[in-house]
Amino acid sequence: MRRNEAAAAPDDPLLRPLSARSVVLSLLLGTHPPELPAKELGRLVGGFDVGGSTLRAALSRMVAAGDLRRTDAGYRLSERLLERQRRQDESVQPRTRAWDGDWELVLITATGRGPAERAGLRARLAALRLAELREGVWLRPANLERRLPAGLDEVAECCAARPGRPAAELAASLWPLDAWSGTARELLGHIGRAARPADRLTVFAAVVRHLLADPVLPPGLLPDDWPGGELRAAYAGYRRELTGEVRSRVGGA
Repeated sequence: MRRNEAAAAPDDPLLRPLSARSVVLSLLLGTHPPELPAKELGRLVGGFDVGGSTLRAALSRMVAAGDLRRTDAGYRLSERLLERQRRQDESVQPRTRAWDGDWELVLITATGRGPAERAGLRARLAALRLAELREGVWLRPANLERRLPAGLDEVAECCAARPGRPAAELAASLWPLDAWSGTARELLGHIGRAARPADRLTVFAAVVRHLLADPVLPPGLLPDDWPGGELRAAYAGYRRELTGEVRSRVGGA
């Protein structure tokens, strides 16, 4: 069989080779509820070039690491990874509202934190699609329909603000919009070339990672021809395709 360009470019930093663990997580993260019978999970991952012995070893390690829970029916995502599934779902269909010009402002007030704690807080704030203006000052347009997580007020002060700089200029300084757009277009090209199931899963795993980094800005702050909507639509179509495959196999067991 002739390999496609996505498979022929293993050094492309966008396309990380998927381990057995990554394949299992990709399937379960896209399944609602995130649980599959062991037998059908084995059949599904076989279509992505993962052998039985490799899968069994991966499942054992994932249960031991707390990634999965063994159930009477098969395997289910752990509680810890349900938050990751929620974020992945929101990356496809972010909940937004009309923007009135306000910005969310988060000022870090906690002191005396160690490096690991500081890095963890930065990761949490980035996951909320906030950007750092300067050390301890994070913000974004207030166009997302969401609440900031409980506990954030223990380390930060959260408020609304209207910066003095032009909004589009400020957004362009906070997020690498041209770079994000360029990578999204590269991924769209890979999607068009990937044909084998394993290659398509590899490409769409990269798409998910990229969508999680989309700042989801109001349309007026985005460059022309922003490809975010096109990339989301492509991933949503793939997820429907994958979900249909899972349901057909599980339902036909």
